[in-house]
Amino acid sequence: MLLYYAIGTSSLASHVAMEEAKLEFRLSKVDLKTRRDEGGDDFTQINPKGYVPALEFPNGELLTENIAILSWVAEKAPQLAPSGTLARIRLIETLAYISTEIHNNFKPFDRPDAGSNERNGARAIIAERLRLIAATIGEEGYVLGSHFTVADVYLFVTLQWVVKFDVPLSVKLKNYMSRINRRPAVSQALAREDAREMAPIAS
Repeated sequence: MLLYYAIGTSSLASHVAMEEAKLEFRLSKVDLKTRRDEGGDDFTQINPKGYVPALEFPNGELLTENIAILSWVAEKAPQLAPSGTLARIRLIETLAYISTEIHNNFKPFDRPDAGSNERNGARAIIAERLRLIAATIGEEGYVLGSHFTVADVYLFVTLQWVVKFDVPLSVKLKNYMSRINRRPAVSQALAREDAREMAPIAS
């Protein structure tokens, strides 16, 4: 399998999840300005959407969008899926919330024309969305219960942006973020991407 990624983007969530699942895969870095992969090929010929993540299977099929890739990883590695009734649906519900209500609200920080009022408004919205999701996390728990799932990977990536763009973060979420950051798969993914310095969000 081949995972197309870009440093500093949400593709890190798919990367960490695949490391957690101990799947075998290769990486191809995409320049989102030129839309070229690291081999110089036109990335839009691979993924017409033009953004990452994108996961290419050995048979040539392509899977895009974090919600889809993370859901697929959870199917391949059930230890990264929630348990209980409606588990699969709860996972999709949570991934959708992180994508639409948290991730998407960072867009003003990636637009040079966004003014301070717009960015402060985004900070307020993100802080409120995080307050709601933090209420579901136990002191030593995770987003969907007592064990780590792919939803935690996605939330962790957005929390890195929270720190980068000075969005208010509760002590509870700071502690949660520290716990996730200590997981070996996180270190492995960051080392592979050489992404200790987060680049501007581009997807």
